[in-house]
This record gives sequence, structure tokens and C-alpha cells, in this order.
Amino acid sequence: MSEVLSLTIPFFGLILLGFVVGRIARKPSGGLVWMNIFIVYVALPALFFQYLSRMPVDELGDVIYVIACAGATWVVLIIGFAIAMIRTGGNLAYSTILALIGGYANNGYLGPGLALVAIGTTATVPVALIFSFESTMFFVLTPVMMAIAGSSEGTFVQQVLRILHRVFTHPFILAVIAGVTAAFFRYQPPASIDRLLTMLTNAAAPCALFAMGVTVALQPMPSSRSVQDISLFIIIKLVLHPLAAYVVLSAMGAPPLWLMSGVLLAALPTATNVFILATQYGVGREEASNAILVGTTLAAFSVTGVLYVIRSGLL
Repeated sequence: MSEVLSLTIPFFGLILLGFVVGRIARKPSGGLVWMNIFIVYVALPALFFQYLSRMPVDELGDVIYVIACAGATWVVLIIGFAIAMIRTGGNLAYSTILALIGGYANNGYLGPGLALVAIGTTATVPVALIFSFESTMFFVLTPVMMAIAGSSEGTFVQQVLRILHRVFTHPFILAVIAGVTAAFFRYQPPASIDRLLTMLTNAAAPCALFAMGVTVALQPMPSSRSVQDISLFIIIKLVLHPLAAYVVLSAMGAPPLWLMSGVLLAALPTATNVFILATQYGVGREEASNAILVGTTLAAFSVTGVLYVIRSGLL
């Protein structure tokens, strides 16, 4: 446990520092924009590209385990959506947001840094591929559900073009494509570019974690009633999702690297993108905000437990 705490305390400590600074400084959220741009468009794509480009090509072909992780996420989404539909009396749009709270993990901001620290650089391949596949899945699923619910804008063609644009212009997905291509052709950038990528890679996790803490700090404090409303979906996210990933990956005979990576990513709290989607479609905004705040706080304990299971060899 002391070894696990030595990993998680600095990791969640950076989130806590961001939260404390965000609460003390009380600057408007607009000041966080450039930090997020640096993280999403520069630092994390550099991390994905650098590690993927160095991987042997045969390590990049375990697509079956990526699909298995997505399958576990689908199981959780369906369960969460069914529960939400019952509780909301059939409100499709609102139920979609609640299902995302239970199944959309923050594996963009939190996943890379934690996986690299806890598992090692070999975890980059599963993290990058799982993130890309599941992000594409959510980019497609959410607009389709909102269109069915009547909460989307534009024609069918416009919606399809919007989905394709989000998928093929996302910096992480482009970085994965570039990294896999570089690995296939065994391309390595010049020394000067490689040093630049290394600097960006080293900055990715600390900046992402600090920004995550500030983002949480800027959310309004939830009431006890609102927390009760989403508590079941937070439990689904932090408990059921990693259990589903473990069951599915174990049944598929996944090697330890994929099993550990898949379970760890599934154990992460609700992604900040859920709040962005809730704001975009004008439904469940408060619930998504509260889920990110409460879920990230509880994840400091639940993820520590998952890491203990991983590091002790119990998994």
C-alpha cells in the first residue's frame, strides 16, 4: 500500500493543488482556456506520438482488446441508460447525460499520466488506442441520441459531417494515427524535434492534472439533494465500470498489460467532456458538473484501491 500511495499521492496531489489554487485565486474560467489548449492540442498529442512511434508494430495490433474495453463501456452505458429512463419517466436526452456520467471515463486528462506512472511506458499503446476508439464511439453516440430526443440542431447530413469533423480533427486521434504510421515505417524524428517532444511529454501529465483540479474548483458546490440524484451513476462509474472491464477482458483472455490498463482507465471518474456535452445540448448541466466534482474527489480513494489490486498482483 505504501508503494501505491507513493504513486497516487503526487498524482492526486496535483489535482488538489489545482483545486486549492482555483478556489483561492477565484479567477474566471476564461483564464483556463490557453492551458487546456496547450494540454489538448500540444502536450498530450506529443506524448501519444512519441511513445507510439517507438513501439514495435506487432504491439499495436491488439484491436480485439480495444473492442473488449469498448464492449464493457457499452454494457455500463446500457445499464445506466435503462436506470435513467426508469427514473426520469422516459426523458431520452436527460437519460443520455446520466448514462454518460456512468460510462464516460476521464481517460484523456487522467489516463495517460496515471497509467504511465502506475504501469509504465508500455501502457501508452492501450491507453492511446482505447481513448481513440471510445472517443470516436462517444462522438457518434451522443449526437445520435440527442437527435432522436429532438435536442440536436441541423439536418442529418450536417450532423454526420459534424461527427466526422470531431473524429478526424481531434488532436489525440490525429496523434495516434501519426504515431502508428511512424511506428509502421520506423520513422524517428530528428534529435532536436525529439527533444522538443520529450519536453512536451514531460509537461503533459502535470499540466493536465493541475488543470483538472482548477476545472473542478470552478464548478459550483453541489447540494446534498443533487448529489443524491447522481450518486447511483457515480457508483456505476467508479465501481461497476472497472468491474465490467475486468470481467470482459478476463473472459477474452487479455494479457496483463491490457487487463491492467483497461481496468485502470475504466476506474477513472466522469470525463469533463460530459459537462461540455450537457452544456451544448442544454440538458443535465448541473448533474454533469456535480458528477465531475464528486466523482473526481471519490476517485482519489477508489482509484487508489484499484491500483493496490493491480500493483499487488491480485488482478
